Amino acid sequence: MKKLLIVDGLNLLFQMFFGMPSRIVNKQGKVIHATIGFVGALNKIIKLTNPTHIVVVFDGEHENSRTELLPEYKANRIDYSQIPDNENPFLQFKDICSALDFMGIRHFEEQKLEADDVIASYAITHGKDMQVVICSFDSDFFQLINENVSVLRYRGEKTIICDSAYVQKKFGILPSQYADFKSLTGDNSDNIEGAKKIGIKTAAALVNQFGSLQNVISNVDNIPMPSIRQSIASSSNRLENNYKIIKLSNNAALRFDMDVLSYNGNHFTTNEVLKGITLL
Repeated sequence: MKKLLIVDGLNLLFQMFFGMPSRIVNKQGKVIHATIGFVGALNKIIKLTNPTHIVVVFDGEHENSRTELLPEYKANRIDYSQIPDNENPFLQFKDICSALDFMGIRHFEEQKLEADDVIASYAITHGKDMQVVICSFDSDFFQLINENVSVLRYRGEKTIICDSAYVQKKFGILPSQYADFKSLTGDNSDNIEGAKKIGIKTAAALVNQFGSLQNVISNVDNIPMPSIRQSIASSSNRLENNYKIIKLSNNAALRFDMDVLSYNGNHFTTNEVLKGITLL
């Protein structure tokens, strides 16, 4: 069966930049540790998943449409334009793109929507007739998981491939309920406030009892605990807004057709790639 590997490019870049044990510079004094880590990790991910097609999607620098719904959305993120060069992961972005070109792997920087939207569109569109593996630590992708779509969280030898059973065991809900669940709990990493006094267990219980966020809100008077009932009633508008922000759909145009994303299986070692793009 055909298998599409979708890599959340900036997610892996940040993981490698901040996760490598030390900063590595080449003979010219250029910092290259994130590039080394990215290429090495991608090679291992490819070996693990054995894809027939690959695409790497990067978030671009542009206004975020979700801030129209929530001005505070991702406002807690670091402004890397103010960060010294040696501490700035974006300075290795061009080298990583060159490495992907050398490896024959298609990639692009999304300039209109968030990378999440594009990745979701690829997964929803092609997950109907082929296997799809999304490589990312962004938990929002859990909502896309089904019998053909999984999420890979790369941690070297501790790498996890998350399927429906993983989501059910960890959160007590179905993947299709994840956006409803996350709307209730909120997401500190994206600066999204959930309902007060509602944690993971309570959110899961509510979603399982009523089926969806909208049903929770519509049946708020049937919630037995007064504090939870009051919390939902007082924050219903915000929770509905959360859902609009968190829910992913296939509304993004797909940059590449599947035939363009075909992966020929050619393998290059990390050193071969670095030499090929003149970093070593």
